[in-house]
Amino acid sequence: MQIVQDKPSSGQETQTSPATQGSATPAAANVAAMDSPALNLPALEAARRSAETGAPLAAGGPWRVGLIKLLNDALATELVCVLRYKRHHFTAHGLASPSIAEEFMVHANEESAHADRLARRITQLGGQPDFEPDSLTRRSHATYDESDTLEAMIRANLVAERVAIEAYSQLIALVREQDPTTRRLLEDILADETKHADELQGWLAE
Repeated sequence: MQIVQDKPSSGQETQTSPATQGSATPAAANVAAMDSPALNLPALEAARRSAETGAPLAAGGPWRVGLIKLLNDALATELVCVLRYKRHHFTAHGLASPSIAEEFMVHANEESAHADRLARRITQLGGQPDFEPDSLTRRSHATYDESDTLEAMIRANLVAERVAIEAYSQLIALVREQDPTTRRLLEDILADETKHADELQGWLAE
């Protein structure tokens, strides 16, 4: 049996797709209505002027001065952490102390590398890294520690790492898109501090 398809009658009009019509689609109309994309020329000029520092500068004026102060506080924190870890490295004792004491030195060296990176960024921002020893502990977020047992040393370092994690998290939130270079630096350091805290927590659980 043959199937006969209905043909449109002469009185019916066939519909054409939007693509065959002369008018643009709604999406195309929206695209046409948008402003042409453009780069931020003043920001490019600022980057060009700051090329001598080796890295793009953050926003200028009081904001940058405040950032340098916060970075110097972070620098002081790292330096105090170096001293605390080294003190614990040389004074740790107990059955588990040799391996953990060596890890204390590893942490000290990593904190020292953080301090170097912070000092370099402060200089790039036009500031002066503050290594004044008399004010280190006052400016540091973390405290020095002279515990004489291995467990107390681990706990003191864990507290200091958690304080550092909180401080860097707040700094990153403050910087955001104002200074991407500093933000990436802080994120790198935060990742290391988080790893340190996890290791210390693991030693306490053993």
